[in-house]
Amino acid sequence: MSTAVVRNKPLAIVAASCTLALLGGGIAAASIIPFNQQQVGAQTENGQQISSNQVIKPIGDRLMTPFGKIMGSTVSPDGRYLVGTSADRSVDLQVFDLKTYQPVAAAGTLAAASFATAAGSAGYPAIAYQHLTDGTVGQEGPVFSPDGKFLYSPVATGIVRYPFNADGSLGAGTKIGIPTVGGAKALTAGMAFSPDGATLYAAVNGQNSVVALDPVAGTIKATFATGIAPRQLKFAGGKLYVSNEGGRQAVAGDATMGSYGSQVPADTYLGTSTTGTLSVIDTVNASAPVASIDVQLHPTALYLDGAALYVANTNSDTVSVVDTASGKVVQTIATQPWASSQVGYEPTSITMQGDHLLVSLGRANAVAVYKVNRTEPKDPASYIGLLPTDYFPGNVAAVNGQIVVTNMRGIDARGPELSFNKGPGTTVATGHGTHSTTASLTKFTLPSDGQIQQYTETVFKQNGWNGSAVKEATAAAAAKIPAVAVPKRIGDPSTIKHVFLIVKENRTYDQVYGDMKQGNGDASLAQFGAKVTPNQHALASQFGLYDNTYDIGTNSAEGHNWMMQGDNPAYTETSAGEYTRSYDTEEDVLGHQRSGFLWTAIQSAGKTARNYGEFLYGEGKPAGATWQQYYCAASSTMAGGDPAQLFTPALQLHASSTIPSLNAISDPNAAPFDTSVPDIYRYATWKQDFEKNGPKNFQMTWLSSDHTGGTAGPSAQVADNDLAVGKIVDEISHSPYWKDSAIFIAEDDSQDGADHVDGHRAPVQVISPYAVHGKTVSTFYSQINMVRTIEQILGAQPLNQKVAAATPMFDAFTNKAELTPYTAVPNQVPLTEGVKTAPACGNDTLGQTGAAAAAVNAAAADAVAVPASMQAIAGEWDSWSKKQHLTGNGAKEDSANPYLFNRWTWYQAHRWQSPYPGDTEIYGPDNVPGVPAGSTGHADG
Repeated sequence: MSTAVVRNKPLAIVAASCTLALLGGGIAAASIIPFNQQQVGAQTENGQQISSNQVIKPIGDRLMTPFGKIMGSTVSPDGRYLVGTSADRSVDLQVFDLKTYQPVAAAGTLAAASFATAAGSAGYPAIAYQHLTDGTVGQEGPVFSPDGKFLYSPVATGIVRYPFNADGSLGAGTKIGIPTVGGAKALTAGMAFSPDGATLYAAVNGQNSVVALDPVAGTIKATFATGIAPRQLKFAGGKLYVSNEGGRQAVAGDATMGSYGSQVPADTYLGTSTTGTLSVIDTVNASAPVASIDVQLHPTALYLDGAALYVANTNSDTVSVVDTASGKVVQTIATQPWASSQVGYEPTSITMQGDHLLVSLGRANAVAVYKVNRTEPKDPASYIGLLPTDYFPGNVAAVNGQIVVTNMRGIDARGPELSFNKGPGTTVATGHGTHSTTASLTKFTLPSDGQIQQYTETVFKQNGWNGSAVKEATAAAAAKIPAVAVPKRIGDPSTIKHVFLIVKENRTYDQVYGDMKQGNGDASLAQFGAKVTPNQHALASQFGLYDNTYDIGTNSAEGHNWMMQGDNPAYTETSAGEYTRSYDTEEDVLGHQRSGFLWTAIQSAGKTARNYGEFLYGEGKPAGATWQQYYCAASSTMAGGDPAQLFTPALQLHASSTIPSLNAISDPNAAPFDTSVPDIYRYATWKQDFEKNGPKNFQMTWLSSDHTGGTAGPSAQVADNDLAVGKIVDEISHSPYWKDSAIFIAEDDSQDGADHVDGHRAPVQVISPYAVHGKTVSTFYSQINMVRTIEQILGAQPLNQKVAAATPMFDAFTNKAELTPYTAVPNQVPLTEGVKTAPACGNDTLGQTGAAAAAVNAAAADAVAVPASMQAIAGEWDSWSKKQHLTGNGAKEDSANPYLFNRWTWYQAHRWQSPYPGDTEIYGPDNVPGVPAGSTGHADG
């Protein structure tokens, strides 16, 4: 069967087939394979392997859902139902009966018939479903009216009020609009009813305010200014407490960085916010000034117990305890259970059972348990231990004597298989994809303190936390040992002095390397195999093939964070409005962990760094510059022409970053993401800087053509990317720096392809004289291991607990150098394939001349020709594509609605003569079934 596909950021997904019964005990166990070679999905001694270097085996009973990640949740006043907002599968609300432990209702933008088919295939009982047109979700979960008869769900531009029936089904929703102010949408977050139930208060996250609403009429009765990015609300008597994730408003003299139009007090080196506050609104005396209480970074969840207000400081990994009688913080509880790192546990939710305080630690897949004095808030809480959960516990609640945890990512992307069409020369590939997102509920009776302490050992094993994970050398000890490629201790000498990181876009392992017989591949899924990627195949043969390495993110918003931070902070995981506040948090200070970035860690270790496009968005591209012009300039330069043509006023870029520490090390001539800039131009500009100035200790480059969706066709763009990779490695390996260099090549994510093992499995390369040449490395690695390896080589401290727990890629290296350089292989697919208007310098004829070149040009013209009967629809799509942020200043990867992007790609690939699979006709962009007219998919749920 087929279901409609995800709505957020996958590109070119054709259909999905539900093959898993995701209820009760979860999916069938995979075979246990040798330790350290386990694959994602495999069952290990401690649980099921997931892509984030962790295994999961939660306490209690698991209830799975294949309908996307659950963003926020709430429990009905009678404790019977849990309702969650969800995203990534076009289902925006899900209702679960906690008594029967079954799903009972849902609502979303997915067509009703498609939902029914998918639900049946997933093993769901018949459940009520309501079709919606607004697929946005707020940053927090919905709330019930005090009597439980209505559900209020946050959306990007207000709130939707649903009648809530006794059987858990939803009545038709009524929109309560909150007007956009100064271009900023509401991005509704947490809500709370006044003690008398007469007024609904809502955090207007995008406008730094709280509104008081008539819950029936939907009218705004009052507006209160708060700190930046308000998240949750909690009443204590007549006072309303508001957690402000961005902290206080900036004042004169503050260093600041931006977030959704607000200037946030910030550390401009680490790129993180520096304050966290609670706003206190006196709702009894509405004219009283709004008070403020300082807490720590990124306050989000609030829980009130008597006079004690507990505040989860998500980015500080602490909980503040506020005595509401005095309005002061009386203690701060550390939620940092592993001594080797104090960063990155990410407390997201709080509840209480008896005198036990429970705090969900999203990035540790655990609930931390503390004993507290409920009558005296200032008495120090005592740590008891940890309980294991599924992947990223977002909410925890005590319900009818049990603990219920809502796990945002369930068992990882192990849901229905997805299919991907990638244009001419490829066949549709079906397999695991990153957007096969799942979520889960887990429920259990709170164990005894002794049992909790035993479970703590399990959580440590599941996270890889041990006492020897981070070994540091003293200066005296380091001076006495010989240099090796990857030192065992941070600070010990390495034979590698120059590390190059190349970040690419969106491919899976099978999609590129499935045709390499020496690895665990599926050739039927190799849409960009040896013909399209000859350099990557040659590099894998010479320097080693990695067939068990994983990207962690679902999409680019997450993927670049994993590469640059070794984490995707909770702010992005719980994205307000589902990417309406920000998608790529390169430009959003709230998306950055408090320990900084890979480059700051390396600089803090006394090393140097240089950036060529990665994490940049301030492009400064000249108006009118075209792909064809950049292609011609790069081609001419690569053939020996004057490099000055790369930097004429008509072409020269002026890239920049909003992160000052990154801006200071970035080459302004390097292009950030833009599919109208070919990667051979990125290579050509990089080469000029490399040959003139030489390398730093660390340099990172973004090569993004393999994202596809630009001027050239998909295979041509991937071939362009492949050639640029080969040329860069050729240049480095023929330079004096080769003898002490290592090149790491990775995708930001693997969302745009299928893989037979797991959608997160990605093509990775480690290239160095010290790389293990000619071998297949099947050790389990992820981007986190790569980040740790780079830091280990350069003597930098791990950025967070996940990086600290990661093993460096020791199996990728040897200590005996093999200095044979690499020579780039010419492309075998014309780089101008699919280009509608031929470049002034002519199409790429693969070096052919005469009749052979003429045949290539004729084929190129025929491939982009549009039949006369389809020119009107093709024109509509052309207009649509120009609005999708694929090119030009402000270009953003993965911003186009995948339903639409897939059809646009298909129609072009099939010369506007064949309907998209499953459709009965060729549709215009405003007529695609299941997609609201004018939708971009950017904020769809």
